[in-house]
Amino acid sequence: MNIILMGPPGAGKGTQAELIKAVYPIPHISTGDMFRESVARGSDLGKEAKVYMDAGKLVPDEVTIGIIEERIQQADCRKGFLLDGFPRTVVQAEALDRVIAKLDKKIEVAINISVPEKVLVDRISGRVSCKNCKTMYNLKFNTPEQSGVCDKCGGELIQRSDDKAETVRNRLQVYMEQTTPVLNYYKKQDILYNIDGNCQQEEVFKDIKKIIESIK
Repeated sequence: MNIILMGPPGAGKGTQAELIKAVYPIPHISTGDMFRESVARGSDLGKEAKVYMDAGKLVPDEVTIGIIEERIQQADCRKGFLLDGFPRTVVQAEALDRVIAKLDKKIEVAINISVPEKVLVDRISGRVSCKNCKTMYNLKFNTPEQSGVCDKCGGELIQRSDDKAETVRNRLQVYMEQTTPVLNYYKKQDILYNIDGNCQQEEVFKDIKKIIESIK
């Protein structure tokens, strides 16, 4: 089963990806992890990606696609894979289809976790993390026992600058502009499933599991 997991920042993709991975024997491939693995292996594409990453630039599509091709040919992807954070544009989606077709594979399902913008802003703008152990909290949904202090290690809780409300709204706007055409791309292929992410994570996973089981 080859799955694409989509959804705006704050939709809960990371949480759902971990739940999927725990039930189904397929690796969760995020673009960030994939880049780091390729760089660590010292592949030619990894070295090329590192040049852009070290300069703080976006890795070009052709390099990203090449690294994805490397990654999905690894042994742990024989039974499928879960792509998270890619594709973000129609150009990337088309390139991905060409690559996996060469490997005699196809994307079987694209799952989009849909959450209202106001809820997303509340979720993200309330996020803080421990400066030391990186444990995440939410000041509205998952508060620490003591304000500003990590329950686990006693470290200082901080908020990322790009998690502030106005920045979050801008990030969501950019996401929608880029990704809506990608949703339409998979809708035309009849493999897009939209699910309601504005509920408990167990309920969201139950809906995702139904979709996967119906296609297996």
